Amino acid sequence: MTAGTTLTNGTTAEHELAALQREHGRPLFALLLRLSDGDRQRAEDLVQETLVRAWQHPEALRADDFESVRPWLLTVGRRLAIDARRARQARPPEVGDAVLENARVCADHAERAAAALDVREAVKTLTPEHREVLVLVYFQGASVAEAAEILGIPPGTVKSRAYYALRALRRVLPGYAADLR
Repeated sequence: MTAGTTLTNGTTAEHELAALQREHGRPLFALLLRLSDGDRQRAEDLVQETLVRAWQHPEALRADDFESVRPWLLTVGRRLAIDARRARQARPPEVGDAVLENARVCADHAERAAAALDVREAVKTLTPEHREVLVLVYFQGASVAEAAEILGIPPGTVKSRAYYALRALRRVLPGYAADLR
């Protein structure tokens, strides 16, 4: 049946749908709003789809087996809401523009790999004494006392070599200076 077709009782399909909307729209919307977790737009879409189903199946609306079409409309709406929820769960969640604007930007793997290569090359420019201290303390996680024992030098010397090694790296890696503090 198409919109505007005259039905057996002399009214048009548009008039019947408008009457359905007036009589049952609010309770149907309230149910679908709860089923769509408060998403008004989704609930409105589901109400519209429910009324389209009613338009497509006029025989269900005229059955003499029941007094009101509301149970039929609520059942159809509930099933549509369940189908919509399942469809959303089957695909990745949608992300709005506001979420993307506030999302943290993470450095990707390529940037980290490039930075690691830059640091390796910069460490090669250090004197062997500074490099030994830097590798032990910063890359292997040794304490100042442990590095001093391993290298056979006083702890104060370990501290000063580490300080001057980092200072030299800051000069060689100016773009990474904030990361070396």
